[in-house]
Amino acid sequence: MKVRVLGCSGGIGGRHLRTTAMLVDHDILIDAGTGIADLSIAELAAIDHVFLTHSHLDHVVGLPLMLDSVTDSRTKPVTVYGTSETLSTLREHIFNWDIWPDFSTISVGAAPAMEYKPIRVGQPLQFGSRIITPVPAEHSVPAVGYHLDSGAGSLVFTGDTTVNDAFWRLLNTIANLRYLIVETAFSNREERMAAVSKHLCPNMLGRELRKLTVSPRIYISHLKPGQVELIMGEIEQCAGELKPEMLQNNQVFEF
Repeated sequence: MKVRVLGCSGGIGGRHLRTTAMLVDHDILIDAGTGIADLSIAELAAIDHVFLTHSHLDHVVGLPLMLDSVTDSRTKPVTVYGTSETLSTLREHIFNWDIWPDFSTISVGAAPAMEYKPIRVGQPLQFGSRIITPVPAEHSVPAVGYHLDSGAGSLVFTGDTTVNDAFWRLLNTIANLRYLIVETAFSNREERMAAVSKHLCPNMLGRELRKLTVSPRIYISHLKPGQVELIMGEIEQCAGELKPEMLQNNQVFEF
């Protein structure tokens, strides 16, 4: 599997700041933040599957625009995967003809341009030799992370989450885990805000990482714009022995 990071910031505000999106090989998208805007029309049209961690705007904002750009060049639906709550939110608040057309009712040939597929934590979906399994997340809305398994190796992305014992218990069972991408949205001076909004700050991250019994390379995503250096410096103090690295746009993982 090849995973290309299209966006990994907690917001916008600079040439390299794109919100969460990751392209798996050429046909699978994990989240659809502003990062997908850097893909060409041909690259967007090749995406058959979109896995959403949750319904917040920074993770879904690119999906309506992508569908509008590619529907006339596709012959089959784009399948959008998410929890039943996430999909319900998309139907009610985005693809409702008031905010954006309902692409699940717009046809490409004999099929709709978009179809919804609900997922559940622990339920694997297989695409050839690739397996994608939703993993537990704790956020302010129903949310999941994802475990991507090529057979030869695995990458796990937490999505947006806070303290979550169930996630770490599951993570420690993945024998071929190579990479862990974990969010840290706030600095320690905003620890109360992190707790209320169900994100992590470096103090919380350090405590969570001590639950690890496996040894993946650790990458940090969703850093708040304007506080990147501060947050990464605090992570160095709180979890430096585990050597977490800042996730970068256009970073590529192969496993």
